[in-house]
Amino acid sequence: MSDDDLRLPSIDGLLAFEAAARLGSLERAAAALHVSASAVGKRIATLEERLGQPLLTRNPLRLTAAGKEYLGQVRAALSLLAAVPLHRREQQRLTRLSISSPPTFARQVLVPALPGFQEAHPDIELELLLSTPYLDQPAPAAEVEIFAGAIPKGGEVLLDDVVTPMAAPSLLARLPAMRRPADLIQAPLLRTPLQPWEPWLRASGLDWPEPAQGTRFVDLGLTLEAAACGQGVALARPSLAATYLRGGALKRLFDLAVPAAWPYALVRHVDSDAARAFSRWLIRHCQASNGGAA
Repeated sequence: MSDDDLRLPSIDGLLAFEAAARLGSLERAAAALHVSASAVGKRIATLEERLGQPLLTRNPLRLTAAGKEYLGQVRAALSLLAAVPLHRREQQRLTRLSISSPPTFARQVLVPALPGFQEAHPDIELELLLSTPYLDQPAPAAEVEIFAGAIPKGGEVLLDDVVTPMAAPSLLARLPAMRRPADLIQAPLLRTPLQPWEPWLRASGLDWPEPAQGTRFVDLGLTLEAAACGQGVALARPSLAATYLRGGALKRLFDLAVPAAWPYALVRHVDSDAARAFSRWLIRHCQASNGGAA
């Protein structure tokens, strides 16, 4: 084959294509490559023009059939180039691992514990993305996905915990004494589709319907914050409310607890050393912290 027969693309174009395919958006690829989203788009467009066919559709960003085949070839080529010692600077030896998580789990469980992971694994750089539960929106493309829901094959349980009513001292000061579950008739019950009240009410012997009045919070963290502000009683997981409980912003009202609507779990979308290390660490952390929050 003569040199005239070759259509070799630029390394920048290959890196932009691989990052966009792996991360699911031009913006996240741009952040990973430390360039603008428009630069990523131009590099991919130049690559497609050189190859004479589209590799990705836009809006939404998805691989074409040719793109799927080409991606495997590109990754193999980039891996060979990355293995050349002269191509690697000291700071490039970090392994980046992307994690997607529901907001409340990320804020209340994951983020406070991250220094422990970073100390144990200084060679792994985490990229944390937030997902939006319940709204039927797919989680951001990530190598490890944390979620609350049915556990698929290969998924691992993080927190299979309980829920119990809790409220702010400021609210309790305005209400009659909460000595038994039936006393909740005097209190506003905060509602969220992510955690219905009915299982706890039935377990307590109350046949009340699901609360139908008041703000509807489609986020567990917002429900906890509303409770801490004295707006009502939350049916919440002690594991997620641990900082509120320790600081006295919220108080458990009764001993009765029932299983949460869904367990928190994780699934690895890549089987890498970094993903396995993160999974093992987070499972151990959740097991230890849940024992203290129960």
